[in-house]
This record gives sequence, structure tokens and C-alpha cells, in this order.
Amino acid sequence: MTRPTRAAWAGLGVTIALIAVAAAVPPLTGWAVHSLGVAPLHGPWQPRVGPGTPAAILLAVAAVVFAPRITRWPWWRLQVVVVLAGIGWMLSLATVDGWAGIAAQLDHGNDYLPTARTITDVGAMLREFVARIPFSAAPHNWPVHVAGHPPGAVLFFVLLVRLGLGSAIASGLVIVLLASTTAVAVLTTMRRLGGEEAARRSAPFLVIAPAAIWMASTGDAVFAAVAAWALCTLALAATSVGVRARVWAGASGILFGVCLLMSYGLALVAVLALAVLVLARSLRPLPWVVAGVVLVVGGFAVAGFAWWEALPVLTRRYWDGLASSRPAAYWTWANLAAFAVSTGPIAGAAVATAGAAAAARLTGARPPLPRAAVVAIVLCLAAVTTVLLADASQMSRAEVERIWLPFVPWTLVGTALLTPRWQRWGLAGQAVFALLVEHLVKTGW
Repeated sequence: MTRPTRAAWAGLGVTIALIAVAAAVPPLTGWAVHSLGVAPLHGPWQPRVGPGTPAAILLAVAAVVFAPRITRWPWWRLQVVVVLAGIGWMLSLATVDGWAGIAAQLDHGNDYLPTARTITDVGAMLREFVARIPFSAAPHNWPVHVAGHPPGAVLFFVLLVRLGLGSAIASGLVIVLLASTTAVAVLTTMRRLGGEEAARRSAPFLVIAPAAIWMASTGDAVFAAVAAWALCTLALAATSVGVRARVWAGASGILFGVCLLMSYGLALVAVLALAVLVLARSLRPLPWVVAGVVLVVGGFAVAGFAWWEALPVLTRRYWDGLASSRPAAYWTWANLAAFAVSTGPIAGAAVATAGAAAAARLTGARPPLPRAAVVAIVLCLAAVTTVLLADASQMSRAEVERIWLPFVPWTLVGTALLTPRWQRWGLAGQAVFALLVEHLVKTGW
């Protein structure tokens, strides 16, 4: 959709260098960055192969070979392939460690599922939730992940338990199914905003992303799916009229409210929401969206959990924990390296190309771009802005390869701007990179 530029090469080079430097600096200097693994990732070196290895390699090869043809298929068939390929890619990478690759982390004492199994009174849980966040509430304080999120996160797993899906394997499979729809929501959003060509071109990158390594075994993948569908329904609302527009807007508001009740950091999705409204050139959905958010967040407040009261308490616990030992001088930039591992290095070329195209257009150095290119540029740069704001907040020192999963697909839509040659080799590079990370690092999620 755009010509190859020096920006793409520069972006790719900077991204690879950033990852390499972030990995090399701690062991070479002896800097204690408290990564709990191979900085900037969370997990130790552990070269291995496993049951999922053959399937992962086969899917990677198939994606590279057949992606150009599949992206030209009818829209509904493309969506089906995106979901099925996403499920296959996530499961094959996770099962490099056998079923433990899905179940082990979900069953960890610091995660949501063990706590969800103990909750029998949701009302009581909500009323005492804030009081049990601080370390000083020990021995009755919440485990790390439960305390670090609003109660919506653990309530998702409470629901699974009550539906009879409370085993780690069953919960993991539900997460995979939900996570596989994230790409569909992103692509539908782009298409609705007039960017179908860009959606088709970026589809393979949304599926074959290294982020899949963390999407089969972490609640953050669920947060990413909910956020993506909140943005998708917002796009549907902004491009519809009448009752249908109001219904979509209300649904979007409810989903945005759920986002806020699952992760404090998802408040930053507002940047992407603004990008959607700008592309749609419509503010009509806003009253209904706000009403939906108020309904959800206000409802939880009435039930006993006030989001605005919990956030400062969580902030104090965060700085009382390991975060205070993780140096900002390293993690402020190493976080970006960890995110680059999750997106894959091609994201650097995509972001640089999007930035260069936007700058050239704003300065009048380039004629008007096709609508599909504009959609990809705006969404990609909005995602990057969101990541930079999250990084500046200093509320996520390390582990962002999973924490920032909701921003990964929106960053990767920028791959639509790359030429076919860049895309072909870039997709192969992404697949190889994901396979190497999975088989060399025993990721903690």
C-alpha cells in the first residue's frame, strides 16, 4: 500500500537492536533488574522441543505459503480461517510444554483461578475487595494478580468455575477460544471504517504473532479480546444509524465498562476509541457509550467495589512490591523491548512506515493516501501512543509481553502498509521469531 522506505528498514533495525541490547545489558553489566528470567522477558533460558513443536512448524510454513491466497478469499471465509489458524497457532506453541503449557500458570497460586475456586459469595467478595488489596492485609490479602486487577478479572474465572470449567485445562481452552476472536474484532473494525484492504493485508500478522505464546495461558488474553470487541462495537455504532447505532453504542459502553473492571490499564484504550471515532467522523455514539460504562462501573460501586477508590490502594501495593526494586533506568526502555518481542520485530518496520507516511502527508510531501492506508496508519499510531502512555505511567515494570497484549494487534495493523515482498519475508520472520522464543525461553505465562 506504500512504497518501501528507509523508515521500514530503520524501524526493523532499531527494534532488533532494542531487543538485543535489552537482553544483553543485564548479564554483561551485572545489573540487577529483577526480571525473574531472561530480561526483558519473564522466564529462564530453557532450550527444548515438545509435543507441539511439529504442529507449530507446520502451521508456520502453511501460513507463509498460503497467506497471500487466503487473504483474497471471501470475507467470511477469511474470518473463519483467522479463528481456526489462531487457535491452532496458540495451542501448538503452548503445547511445546505439553498440556502444562496451558495449565501450569493458570493453576499457580498467584493467578486468578485458584482464588476463583474459593469464592462462594460474590457480594461479600466485592465489599471486602479493596480492604484485601494491601500487603498489610496479610494473611488475608489477595494474591498478586487478583490484587493487581479490579474484581472483574477474577470474576471471569469464578464464572468458569460455576459453569463447570474450573480446571486449568478447561479454563485455558476457553481463553484460547476467546483470544482467537480478537483478530476478527480488529479486522471487522478496520473493514467497517473503510479499511478492508488493509485488514486483509494485516490479517496473517495478527494471527502469526509471537504474542500467541502468552495468549493461551493468561487472563490478559481475555482482556485483549474484550477490549477489541469494545472497539469493534464502537466502530459499528459510529457507522450505523437509528436504533441499530444506539444498540451498538450501548453494547460498546458495557464492554468498555467491563474492560475497566478487568484491568486498570485498559483505561488507556480510550486513545484507540478516540482514533475509531476520528476515522468514523462521528461522536454520536458517545452518550450511549458513556451510559454503558456508567452502568457497569456504577453497578459495581453500588455492589461494594468503587474503581476510583481501589486504584490508589493498588498503586500503593504495587510500589510496596517487586516494582520498587526494578530500576526505571532499565525498564522504561526495556519494557518497549519486551513489547517488541510480543509483537515481533516486523512491528518496528510497520510503526516506522506508518509514522513516515503520516509525517509526509501532514507536511504535504505526499498526495492523499487511500482510505485503507489511513485506517491502518491511524490505528497503528494510536496503539503506539497507548503503549507509550502505559510505559510512562511506570505501573508496569516488566512482564509487559503479556500485560500489553491488548495493544499488540492494533500495532500490527501497520503491517498493511508494507509492500508484498516485505510482507512475505516479514511473515516468515515473525513465524521463525515466535518459534525461537517459545523453544528457547521457558516463558512464565
